[in-house]
Amino acid sequence: MEREKEEGNIEYKLVIKPSSEERLEELATQLMYRINEGGGEAFYEIGVSDDGQLIGLSEEEAKESFKAMDKICEMIGATYIVVRKERGKKGDVYELLVRRSKDVPPIMMNLVLLGNVDAGKSTLKGVLVTGKLDDGNGSAMSTVARYPHELKMRRSSSVSIHILGFDNKGNCVNDLIPYNEPEIYMRSSKLVNLVDLAGHFRYLKTTLRGVLGSLPDYALLVVGANAGIIGSFKEHLGIAIALNIPVVVVMTKIDATPKEIAMKNLRDVIKILKLPGINRIPLIVKEINDAAVAARYMSHGKIVPIFLVSNVTGQGLGVLKSFLNMLPPRVAWKERAKKSFLCYIDQKYIIPGAGLVVAGLIEYGSVSEGEQVLLGPFDDGSFRTVRIRSIQVNRLPVSRAAAGEMAGFAIVGVDQEEIRRGMVLLGSGREVKATWKFKAEIKVLHHPTTIRVGYEPVIHVHTIKQTSRLIKSNKEYMRTGDSGEVVFKFLHRPEYILKGDVFVFREGTTRGIGRILELL
Repeated sequence: MEREKEEGNIEYKLVIKPSSEERLEELATQLMYRINEGGGEAFYEIGVSDDGQLIGLSEEEAKESFKAMDKICEMIGATYIVVRKERGKKGDVYELLVRRSKDVPPIMMNLVLLGNVDAGKSTLKGVLVTGKLDDGNGSAMSTVARYPHELKMRRSSSVSIHILGFDNKGNCVNDLIPYNEPEIYMRSSKLVNLVDLAGHFRYLKTTLRGVLGSLPDYALLVVGANAGIIGSFKEHLGIAIALNIPVVVVMTKIDATPKEIAMKNLRDVIKILKLPGINRIPLIVKEINDAAVAARYMSHGKIVPIFLVSNVTGQGLGVLKSFLNMLPPRVAWKERAKKSFLCYIDQKYIIPGAGLVVAGLIEYGSVSEGEQVLLGPFDDGSFRTVRIRSIQVNRLPVSRAAAGEMAGFAIVGVDQEEIRRGMVLLGSGREVKATWKFKAEIKVLHHPTTIRVGYEPVIHVHTIKQTSRLIKSNKEYMRTGDSGEVVFKFLHRPEYILKGDVFVFREGTTRGIGRILELL
């Protein structure tokens, strides 16, 4: 193991044996620091020296260490579970997952499900969130499909979000109760938002909106063992890599695929992950110890765990759930919550009794019921004050919602026809500015010929999707693999964007990625 780092949510302890109450309090403060660094949870390695050597504990030392750990966790309102145990030089080494548990909202994490059409994304999500296996004939997908045509065609064409909850002991709450979002939210110490995206090329714009609009911590790339890396697999892998989203591969349909075909397709997946430009380290996860190791190093983005599962027999699902419980959140929502409120609108509804409701991920800050916020930009670039009449998070009425939560807001002061996807809700303290033109650094991921001034791609940033024109470039021509500084202008209306935002541009088979350098 590598040396212990002063930052981060991983702590090494050779043995936990406090000699006084003062030392016990020091250890409690230290643990709280590690938990805060991890956004609500931390890994404790007991039996490991500061330089990363696996020394191990005797039975008596382990007993004393766990007794001390019980006291420390009680002092700070946390709980722990043992997620891994292995043999060291002199005894056993234990890895603990520690999670804050008292008087705090659940730890939030967003996972996008990517992969080719018919790979089994919606079926996997249905099995995970309902706790019931698929019957091999679409029963699991039917529980999470949004529209009748999705059931008929057996493929998703929209963005749908369902929650997977875990309690303090690492149990999957969805396995314990029938699927009920408010109940799962209330009983969970960690919540994973599973964002299911369309796999067909025809719905790439929907997939990009789901990825850029949900600020995912990780991408779950689903591939069918029977079909392998066909269709949009490479496209979706490329999007995740370009956006620096760590990837987890889940190979489904293991039960229904001859072993030699499944192994060939697995080798193909491993081969593509090792290619130059991707350069990832595949790790086939077979047991809980593998899952614990993978979860610890996932946030670095180099390791790609591969799970082999069956949604019909349940093979591999238990290890996958344990991995998701251990997976640390990457987005620092606690820090984002300290800033002024910002939410990009993704959906709008008219709900009887509530009126106009808009929904989206809160990217920064927090907002309360009854608060006045700004809505915009409208087509003329203006913003308007609206009042938030009520708020729901996971279908549970709340008085306040904060960064990291996907919330619905009943608002008054605007008509439904005036709302469009990509508008924002802004709190006080944020600069109110609509942008027509912006400077950006871009990289062309694929283009059949060349890009030059006058090129008109569709820009995807947050939940915004709008055609723009390249009006200035530091290079006369750009081809596949080229980078440069350019100026884009939105063609139809100004948008609310921020310096530093990452965006994707596309036109036909052209794909590229960019980062906003300056608003003009």
